[in-house]
Amino acid sequence: MAPGAKKGILERLDAGEIVFGDGGFVFALEKRGYVKAGPWTPEAAAEHPEAVRQLHREFLRAGSNVMQTFTFYASDDKLENRGNTLGFSGQQINEAACDLAREVANEGDALVAGGVSQTPSYLSCKSENDVKAIFKKQIDVFVKKDVDFLIAEYFEHVEEAEWAVQVLKSTGKPVAATMCIGPDGDLNGVSPGDCAVKLIKAGAQIVGINCHFDPMTCVKTVKMMKEGVEKAGLKAHYMCQPLAYHTPDCNCQGFIDLPEFPFSLEPRILTRWDMQQYAREAYNAGIRYIGGCCGFEPYHVRALAEELAPEKGSLPQGSEKHGIWGSGLEMHTKPWVRARARRDYWENLKPASGRPFCPAMANPSGWGVTKGHADLMQQKEATSKDQLKVLFDKSNKSN
Repeated sequence: MAPGAKKGILERLDAGEIVFGDGGFVFALEKRGYVKAGPWTPEAAAEHPEAVRQLHREFLRAGSNVMQTFTFYASDDKLENRGNTLGFSGQQINEAACDLAREVANEGDALVAGGVSQTPSYLSCKSENDVKAIFKKQIDVFVKKDVDFLIAEYFEHVEEAEWAVQVLKSTGKPVAATMCIGPDGDLNGVSPGDCAVKLIKAGAQIVGINCHFDPMTCVKTVKMMKEGVEKAGLKAHYMCQPLAYHTPDCNCQGFIDLPEFPFSLEPRILTRWDMQQYAREAYNAGIRYIGGCCGFEPYHVRALAEELAPEKGSLPQGSEKHGIWGSGLEMHTKPWVRARARRDYWENLKPASGRPFCPAMANPSGWGVTKGHADLMQQKEATSKDQLKVLFDKSNKSN
């Protein structure tokens, strides 16, 4: 390795190092006013680069070792889906995202990962060649911008994830692949273990889970992947980038089926102490790439880094302003708050929601549709009022 050069993702993982990912940019930037809920597209990379740059910097300061390009849902078919009109091309958005991630990564010891995700074309039953061509357009930008490695993330169907990995693998760069599934497997019933085996055979060196479920559910699912991989006599590194929301009541589609999705999820948010428990569970399960997805804010990543600081050998810069296990409260003016400056207080606290008339659990939607169903066929045109009326009526009947 050349003097001053950074170790690559596989070099770090091969050496047993912990790699901290970043958080959920679409949710974080939606709350900040730069992403529209619904399409969830990342045009802010070109439209408001200062906002994306700042969020990257906050995650870097919190301990993230990877700056993932803000390219979630940046495929051309998603950018144009259902009447979504933008002033930027997919290429412009992907290029801007790469530049921002690299700029901030160079401010620390972070790597840049280019990411692709599931496509409307696959849901609409387009051919393998058509779907791969969508991925190829994004990948061409990542190669041009020389990202450090590639991630295929947020796939509900392992078949589409395999196609993505095959395209990513053709670049010669390291490839990670994560699916947004739980213990029940993908939406066609392929088990987590079998999904992982398929992804490794397609060319992924790192496999795991992201989004849709809470940290403990995701860790459990990665464990199932690991068991399947070992049973098949294969090897891989493992990663986990879950939600920052508690989802004990979710079905196989995860949090998107919750009635609170996406605008009323705040009561489910994990505390920083919950995150420390997640970090420890993930590490004990043999997962070394540990990050987050929707709902994750920089302080959540800082909690991961603080929990595993003994193993990592360092604390993030952001811990300069955070007393471990609340020790900063020793300086509080109120004595009863100073009494909370201890680990056992925060570790054993059962936080109240302050919502006396709200249930602890919800009844998720269960429409049971997936690829090939008429309800999931996508279109360039905006959703019509007649189409919405059909959905409203169906929703009312199912509640």
